[in-house]
Amino acid sequence: MEFFRSPNIDWLGKKWYFLGFSLIFSIAGLLSMAFWHGIPLGVEFRGGTDAQVKFTETPDLNKIRADLDRAGLKNPRIQQFGPTANNEVLISLPEVNRQGEATDITAGKQAIINALEAPYAQQIAGGKRDFNQASEQDLQDYLVSKDPLQNGGDPKAYGDVARNIVSTRDKNFGGVLTSLDQLKADPRILNSLQAGFFLSNFARPTVEIVGPTVGKQLQHQAVLAVLYSLGGMLVYLWFRFELIYGAAAVVACFHDTLITVGAFSLANKEISLTVIAAILTLVGYSMNDTIVVFDRIRENIKLMRRERLDVIVNRSINQTLSRTILTSGLTFLTVLSLFLFGGEVLHGFSFALVIGILIGTYSSIAVAAPMLVAYTDWRARRGAAPVVLPAGRGGSGPAPTGKAKSQKPQDLRGVKARG
Repeated sequence: MEFFRSPNIDWLGKKWYFLGFSLIFSIAGLLSMAFWHGIPLGVEFRGGTDAQVKFTETPDLNKIRADLDRAGLKNPRIQQFGPTANNEVLISLPEVNRQGEATDITAGKQAIINALEAPYAQQIAGGKRDFNQASEQDLQDYLVSKDPLQNGGDPKAYGDVARNIVSTRDKNFGGVLTSLDQLKADPRILNSLQAGFFLSNFARPTVEIVGPTVGKQLQHQAVLAVLYSLGGMLVYLWFRFELIYGAAAVVACFHDTLITVGAFSLANKEISLTVIAAILTLVGYSMNDTIVVFDRIRENIKLMRRERLDVIVNRSINQTLSRTILTSGLTFLTVLSLFLFGGEVLHGFSFALVIGILIGTYSSIAVAAPMLVAYTDWRARRGAAPVVLPAGRGGSGPAPTGKAKSQKPQDLRGVKARG
């Protein structure tokens, strides 16, 4: 299947437009990482506490920040989490506060709860507890002590009651009630709960905790994973083609990674372990797309020995254009579906792939191929002797050698190709 029949697009003639596009997005990402949002690392890398909190109504982020600040929780990151209708907020606490004092990250969850419960200080002072933060064990102990069913404080009976209440609260109401009547429980149970509990406007936080040592290790391992993947591909392309092919492909992949990380910084989206997996995926995808173009260039160099390299490169890109659109287009539709419908858990992963597929396809044409031609021009200007194709691999035998100045500026004999 072909989208285009014999396209004749001068890709290399537009290389300065491509360079401008790449510079704009690369510099924007670097500026964001240096001066605006930094590199927004997830809790896996920076260490600390992430608490996902659901509210009964649209949360006021400024009020939440003020409550946390009054409670002594310095420098929190607060952002909307998931669809707006879910009324969820992600609160991130670093392992070190502004004064440089170590924060006990194991106590982060309770510290966040205490800060958000500040408006209910009067009820707490009166001896009441927050029902939306109560665990099954808390409710069981309370009911056993009050014995509203007058069964002698049977732990098993009240354990079943507490289990049903917590299950109803968490599964049917997202963990947060606005009225105890929503439980539809025995009136004696409800009356007892109303006497001993109040209702806050937020659910029990879902918390993820990572120590600073583990976070540093994961940072180190993530960087090494990306560098090793780029290095391995450089060696492979050096062996399979030539060093310049490998260097061009690695520069294109580095370009893709930089723009993708820059997009996360500009959008202020956290980079988690799943995002690192996506970056490694797009490195492989971009490299594969670049290899397809390079392989066609190598074949055409053998067939079109008297053509200039820029002509060969343009023709090679045009010949693989339909394949590129088919594979990249279908892959893009798949990851776009993940981004739109995959939910919050896959949002970072799919966002990285959406950006990466677009930039990876673009860089194979607009970064790797022009770099190959630029190297050939530079080599010719230095007066390097021509390097011919080996006999029996598309050539007719060794060509005469001579001074480079007798060559055409982009004579394909200045580029080596291995079979």
